[in-house]
Amino acid sequence: MTMSRRPRRRPRATLAILPTPLTAAPRLSEELGIEVWCKRDDLTGFGLGGNKVRALEFLIGAARADHADVLVTGGGPQSNWVMLAALAAVTAGMGAKVVLYGEPVAPSGNLLLLASLPEVEITYTGDPDRATVDDGIAREVDHLRSAGCRPYAVGRGGGSAAGALGYVSATEELDRQLDEHGVQASCLWLATGSCGTQAGLVAGHALAGSVREVVGVSVSRPVDECRNRIVTLSAGALELLGVEPTTSARWTVTGDQLGSYGAASPAGAAASALVARTEGIFLDPVFGAKAMAGLVAAAGRGDVDGAVVFLVSGGAPTLFADRTGA
Repeated sequence: MTMSRRPRRRPRATLAILPTPLTAAPRLSEELGIEVWCKRDDLTGFGLGGNKVRALEFLIGAARADHADVLVTGGGPQSNWVMLAALAAVTAGMGAKVVLYGEPVAPSGNLLLLASLPEVEITYTGDPDRATVDDGIAREVDHLRSAGCRPYAVGRGGGSAAGALGYVSATEELDRQLDEHGVQASCLWLATGSCGTQAGLVAGHALAGSVREVVGVSVSRPVDECRNRIVTLSAGALELLGVEPTTSARWTVTGDQLGSYGAASPAGAAASALVARTEGIFLDPVFGAKAMAGLVAAAGRGDVDGAVVFLVSGGAPTLFADRTGA
């Protein structure tokens, strides 16, 4: 395809309240011995907020452009993505069909919110393997099409080229805020799960010609798988925009906080407590806490130079999830 220097406009719904705040974290900075700023994407303003809202603006926009009448996606019972995706579909006037792995469980956290939406149909795979959701989504799409519906399917976590566009645009927003504060940030740290957020940031930093490093802390996938997904998704996002950057972004993925998916870690719990005590910010135990644990560890090793931006990605409902027996 022919690439240009001006990004192509993509269909986009209005969900988030933007820009989200970029705030200094002075007490946390003192504790870690580095300058830390927090990009508060837990305050995106749709539902209970979170980074997935930015992706959903483009995904719902794409679904509308395709004249879809039902969104099909899936994940775990405590998936922030699933809850927000279903809510976005409902507010856009579509139905929502979600596939969750495992067996039915008592509603709490995100699942409690999901169950409160009568327009949302929930099915379970009956298998604890997360990958069973993928086949479940495909089956639901086939069933809906045979029934005359127009489904729009999105995989686990919303990790897609279209979803990554949310953080391509967020890069420009962040750059503008850093300029306003007079801050030259050397790196941006975030939790990396389905990889769409980091892929969008990688694409956005490449377009901006930024030398800032985008550091993802993997919380659910092997590092090599994350790297491959980020390369694919960032390239896909740029292709959707019809542009080709003249430089490459600096980015990496670390697996030092991987642990077990969906489970809190001791290092994450300690990091979360530190951020709550110093800045009054609650980090979710599955994503944000582990990403902060990675930053704490790197700062302790002396591996961080210059100011750091930490992406607070939200996930507040998981703080109220029943994890007994998980």
